[in-house]
Amino acid sequence: MPPPTPTGRAPGPPDGGWGWAVVFGAFISIGFAYAFPKGLAIFFKEIQDFFGTSYSEIAWVSSIMLATTYGAGPISSILVNRYGSRPVVIFGGLLCGIGMVSAAFCTSILQLYICVGFITGFGLALNLQPSVIIIGKYFLKRRPIANGLAMAGSPVMLCTLAPLNQFLFDNFGWRGSFLILGAILLNCCVAGALFRPIGPATVSVKTQMTEEGKGALKEEVTEDAMEMSSPTDVPMENKTEEEGGKDCCEKINQYLDFSLFKHRGFLIYLIGNVLMFLGFFAPIVFLAPYAKHIGIDEYSAAFLLSILAIVDMIARPTTGIIANSKWVRPRIQYFFSFSIAFNGTCHLLCPLASGYTGLVVYSIFFGLAFGMVCAMLFETLMDLVGAARFTSAVGLVTIAECCTILLGPPIGGTLIDTFGDYKYMFIKCGAVMVLAGTFLFIMNYYNYRMLAKEEKERKVKGDPKEDPVRTENEGKNNWNKETAQDGPELEPLREEREGLKKEVNGTNEV
Repeated sequence: MPPPTPTGRAPGPPDGGWGWAVVFGAFISIGFAYAFPKGLAIFFKEIQDFFGTSYSEIAWVSSIMLATTYGAGPISSILVNRYGSRPVVIFGGLLCGIGMVSAAFCTSILQLYICVGFITGFGLALNLQPSVIIIGKYFLKRRPIANGLAMAGSPVMLCTLAPLNQFLFDNFGWRGSFLILGAILLNCCVAGALFRPIGPATVSVKTQMTEEGKGALKEEVTEDAMEMSSPTDVPMENKTEEEGGKDCCEKINQYLDFSLFKHRGFLIYLIGNVLMFLGFFAPIVFLAPYAKHIGIDEYSAAFLLSILAIVDMIARPTTGIIANSKWVRPRIQYFFSFSIAFNGTCHLLCPLASGYTGLVVYSIFFGLAFGMVCAMLFETLMDLVGAARFTSAVGLVTIAECCTILLGPPIGGTLIDTFGDYKYMFIKCGAVMVLAGTFLFIMNYYNYRMLAKEEKERKVKGDPKEDPVRTENEGKNNWNKETAQDGPELEPLREEREGLKKEVNGTNEV
């Protein structure tokens, strides 16, 4: 065990070292979680013919999988808080493999909904949430870059899965392909093994410092413990005694911070994202079937997804670097709003594309816009709520988003069945995304104005108990100052203390 630092601080996010191995594991887990439901679209045309279903019925397969992946967010967050990221991801990988192998023996579309949609979708949920959460524990200064690299796993996997799925289908049929894909998904277990816990080391250092009984350090740790004592951070002895007295709601609230629904910035983010996901995934799900519908051969149709994924692959880390710059990060919410509106504009212009060349151009711009949104999806949430409440925020956001994720592709399929034309589906998706981007831009402008007004009022009052903390404007005023400090950034003790102060003072909350 390494000795405590001379200043008596617990080690903070390392911003490197083993963290890059964690990023690689998250790259794999996030890649499968996001890309796998889209890659399955290669089989939809053939499965539709095999079971004799409509476009809307076959779209429910990806829709249920995506909705389960997002809707199981709170369950995943609770499991991560209780057991850590590593065992949750490994168990999720096992569920993914079991679900796809079971799907290979399905005899009805309803069985596909259960095996592919629910079982595999739940396994992907247990891969997505822990991967996003653990990056926030290993990185602070370089967090946007780390998130961008991890999120790049989605386009890399999609670029690989699209032609691979077409190759597997041509040689083994959709049933044999599902068996092989189930074995491939077991690699998520290997990715989870890389998620070495960072928390226990911090606890050990705190215990060692307390036992040594050094005057100044002992007082500092005691003060930190007093400041952090709250219903969500109870000492182990008291937690054991009071566990039996808590009802179900109190136990759930221990892992999910429902006070976030009083948080102005969180509510703005939640409403905008719920609206956005109504048109976010449907264009990818129907891109390859649309190409086949207008007479393009199977491999060329699959290659459109590869083109989208290659551009997406470049866009995500590039967006992470841009978002980490001193010009963009203080106003990253505006950049995120622009990316959503740009994504919707691409869909509105898609019906103008005629022939394969037009679809290639659309795929390039769609990949760029899609990568920009995905690279900042969780970074903007952490910028709003802070690292201390991020785990709960992710769980609450994903459960709210799952409703529109569930309805998006089937609504698009219904439009295709009704009008016999794909252009109405693209127009619907583009319109709701432009509306979501506009809403977020306007409301974030209002939010920034209110934050500035509230900070000015605090300065006028001169209340020392209401010092600004890193919440909604995490990167606004304090980012440059924090990056210039020496020593570990945002130690776990200080992080928990500041998170508690924010809850007590109600800073930046409605």
